[in-house]
Amino acid sequence: MKNILSLFVGAIALMGFGVYLAFAQAPAAQQQQVQHPMSFFVTSVGLGKGADLGGLAGADAHCQALATAVGRGNSTWHAYLSTQGPGAVNARDRIGSGPWYNSKNQMIAKDVGDLHGDTLDQARLGNALGKQSAVTENKALVNGVGDTPNTHDMLTGSKPDGTAYTDAMDHTCSNWTSSADGMGSAQLGHSDRNGGGNTSWNSAHPSRGCSQANLVSTGGAGLYYCFAIN
Repeated sequence: MKNILSLFVGAIALMGFGVYLAFAQAPAAQQQQVQHPMSFFVTSVGLGKGADLGGLAGADAHCQALATAVGRGNSTWHAYLSTQGPGAVNARDRIGSGPWYNSKNQMIAKDVGDLHGDTLDQARLGNALGKQSAVTENKALVNGVGDTPNTHDMLTGSKPDGTAYTDAMDHTCSNWTSSADGMGSAQLGHSDRNGGGNTSWNSAHPSRGCSQANLVSTGGAGLYYCFAIN
């Protein structure tokens, strides 16, 4: 009986010590939850002029203004957009080196290779973009498949690896200066990685045209990705 009682008392003591350790270590664990400044978001609103963003400069300015409105104007922001033709720009080359965190403190990708799946391992694992993480600067979800209206189409003008198209077709609505239909289209990604059997965040399909009406009818609203480059 004494042995059983001793074992019982010992077990209670060990449990108490374990609880003490858990409480003692809690502050250290909490300290590991570092708050990272937002360095990625989806624009909460478009410019309302279809794919005419005022070129890369206008698109960047929109990113900067939205970031400034939520207290992140101290960083330089660039739109994830490629251009074509002479002096073509690759979207992947204008967004900095990472890592990037959304407005909910979730890591999107640690670097450019991770974001685009440059290696077999990176491609297998994929980045962290999806409906729950590709949020706006205001932490709001972007409507996706199953929502009304669906606005998951993101303007990118890019191939899956984040580079510009080199063929004769217009994939960037005259390098983001045109809202005219019948004169090109905009290559789009799906922010929720869903719809039409295509899970690409940056190169799912082209728009029906460059006007606001055709961006909307395709499943978008003229939204795009913004990255802090510093």
